Amino acid sequence: MAAASPRSALVWILAAVLALCGLALAAGGGWLIALGGSWFYLIAGLGLLATAALLVAGRPAALWVFAAVVAGTLAWALREAGLDWWPLATRGGLVFVLGALLLLPWITRPLRAPTGGTLARRPGLPLAVVLAVSLAVAVASWFTDPHRIAGRVAEAPAGAAAETFGIPAGEWHAYGRTHDGKRYSPLAQITPENVDRLEVAWEYHTGDMRGQPGDPTETTFEVTPLKIGDRLFLCTPHQFVIALDPDTGEELWRFDPKIQGELALQHLTCRGLGYRPPAAQAAGADAGAGERCDARLYMPTADGRLIALDPETGTRCEQFGGNGDVDLWQHMPNVNPGAYYSTSPPVVTRDVVVIGGTVLDNVSTSEPSGVIRGFDAATGDLLWNWDPANPTQTDPLPEGETYTPNSPNSWSISAADEDLGLVYVPLGNQPPDQFGGNRSAMVERYSTSVVALDLRTGMPRWHFQTVHHDLWDYDVPAQPSLVDLTIDAETVPALVQPTKQGDLYVLDRRTGEPILPVTEVVAPQGAAEGDHTAATQPVSALSYDPPPLDGADMWGATLFDQLACRIQLKQLRYEGRYTPPSLQGSLIYPGNFGVFNWGGIAVDPHRQIAFSTPAYLAFTSRLIPREDDESLYVNTKAPEGSLPALNENFGAPYAVELKPFLSPIGLPCQQPPWGYVSAADLTTGEIVWMHKNGTVRDMAPVPLPFAMGVPDLGGPVVTAGGVAFLSGTLDYYVRGYDVATGDELWRARLPAGGQATPMSYEGADGRQYVLVIAGGHGSLGTKAGDAVIAYALPQ
Repeated sequence: MAAASPRSALVWILAAVLALCGLALAAGGGWLIALGGSWFYLIAGLGLLATAALLVAGRPAALWVFAAVVAGTLAWALREAGLDWWPLATRGGLVFVLGALLLLPWITRPLRAPTGGTLARRPGLPLAVVLAVSLAVAVASWFTDPHRIAGRVAEAPAGAAAETFGIPAGEWHAYGRTHDGKRYSPLAQITPENVDRLEVAWEYHTGDMRGQPGDPTETTFEVTPLKIGDRLFLCTPHQFVIALDPDTGEELWRFDPKIQGELALQHLTCRGLGYRPPAAQAAGADAGAGERCDARLYMPTADGRLIALDPETGTRCEQFGGNGDVDLWQHMPNVNPGAYYSTSPPVVTRDVVVIGGTVLDNVSTSEPSGVIRGFDAATGDLLWNWDPANPTQTDPLPEGETYTPNSPNSWSISAADEDLGLVYVPLGNQPPDQFGGNRSAMVERYSTSVVALDLRTGMPRWHFQTVHHDLWDYDVPAQPSLVDLTIDAETVPALVQPTKQGDLYVLDRRTGEPILPVTEVVAPQGAAEGDHTAATQPVSALSYDPPPLDGADMWGATLFDQLACRIQLKQLRYEGRYTPPSLQGSLIYPGNFGVFNWGGIAVDPHRQIAFSTPAYLAFTSRLIPREDDESLYVNTKAPEGSLPALNENFGAPYAVELKPFLSPIGLPCQQPPWGYVSAADLTTGEIVWMHKNGTVRDMAPVPLPFAMGVPDLGGPVVTAGGVAFLSGTLDYYVRGYDVATGDELWRARLPAGGQATPMSYEGADGRQYVLVIAGGHGSLGTKAGDAVIAYALPQ
């Protein structure tokens, strides 16, 4: 038998590829139809199989059949995705490439007839035409962005006074610059016209990197430094406190709190420090050991202490607690070092240090309390304690008594209004997150709420619940932002609360009453055995809640993983937002990563807008019945050392399997964009502009800078100069944006993930600096680092 020619070998290879692709699409498509999904994949698979058979038989109809497949794919893709490039590309890319291969002369030449009509002499003509049309549609999609909301924010009123709250305009005294949590700098030297001239002024490396023995996966460098006088102050993941020269980055001092080893840590981070200025020094306070400590820094540690430091020297303020610290484990139930500590800075105002703490999520039902406490800023004496499960008893507990175990906690950042005498505390829910059958009435009342506490007594003045009977880990994740809004020509003191589910609640901060309307909507029912769901859930008039997902929203690099995502979607329980966790597995969208997380928003008080970074990632949640309180149901083996077995929920009826909603090759099953920047008018609730933000350069196996829009973890800062800055996207850049339009004006490459909130200050040289942390995030897998980078305009 004569050997096959290279030409015939190519035909056989291409036919085999078509047949394999057709079999996969037909088999998966049949499965999807059985689940109630689209018929496209089955029909396309049969078309590929027919093309392969006709090609082997040497029939020109092979090209005609495939032309029909391409045309049908284009029509289907346009119906589902419109002129949206990435959904179009993944739907049509495979068939376009196969069609181009079929038009190779080595394939078409044997199929031509020497005589006859045009189709006989040029059998590939119909296929060439539909491929050309497909290419034209693809090119047209490059110039459209169906996800973009174009608009322009009104200019700030002329002559508007800089908002300083008694803090020098060039300084940054709290996590959000002031305790109002706006993340707004009154500095205006950097403008949309000159921001592209920013350059690195100095760079400092802390030497503190994740990956040390005992580190949990979520070891992160999330700090927003303070700028006070002639110094910068920051803390590192392993709890070092460092003072730097703000003009040079030179290290001035470093404090090591000597953290206890063998900690049961879920997270290891420090988002910032609390600060008490000299004017707040209590009259006649005991100087203790001859040290005055006129000003103080307050540092919460991973082993459950609150340390007071002298900003000048970095030494302990011995009069605070007797030796420079207070033990946050006092009166705590279920003492397990590392299972409770504050990852966020305390609020320090009116001579009170207000601090909450994180407890282990989804480990057990025997965790420490989520109590919020107020300490005397001078002596460290406990002034009051507010336990969400026992909310009216705020006097310090007698010796021998403990706070309520497992009560809702506040792991994020609080805000304060000194004039009203209130501290605003964002609360999570009681662990375990996905089962609430055993929660008390008081726990239910305050879970997943923002609560206004009296600074003097700790008594609750009001609270607003953002989720009823939270089963989705929709903790109130971010610091409230306080801003005075002009509503109907009247000034209204407002509080803006971002949430994981995408709502921005705009409330009167005196009473908690909504300024923008809040509507109760009917919610999905049918919780797991032993639990229940709330009949309705609140929705704000200002919301970034995404539309519900359906099959047309599924995505992948190819038709195959997209098909797998559609099958997976049909196998999950999903009835929109607030679908209860289930034994079969539920789709949770928005996921517990949150539309907004701890980075929060930035508020321009003069333009009265919120600059935000909404993110969209779906997760899945599957409950697994527990038969005992010892076995591992989710973890394949016990964690090393003292690290906790996450999501086992010892003591609860169910463990929970939580994971992102990903395709078989690890891409999000939902189509991009996954991250945006946006501005919203806080007086009307209108979203003024919204643009996808960030590239997949540092997420994809091949570092291609496709601008698909990626999530951000770490908040923005806005400046009076009309520029906003953000470094937390999952690609390693810090960016500057025009606040008025959202246009990206400048970006600089970072040496690691920038999952922290930038800040801005003025140096002794009169220049405005933008300070960025590049240290990465363990759970997100962004590159680890230890860099502190300052940018400024050239001198």
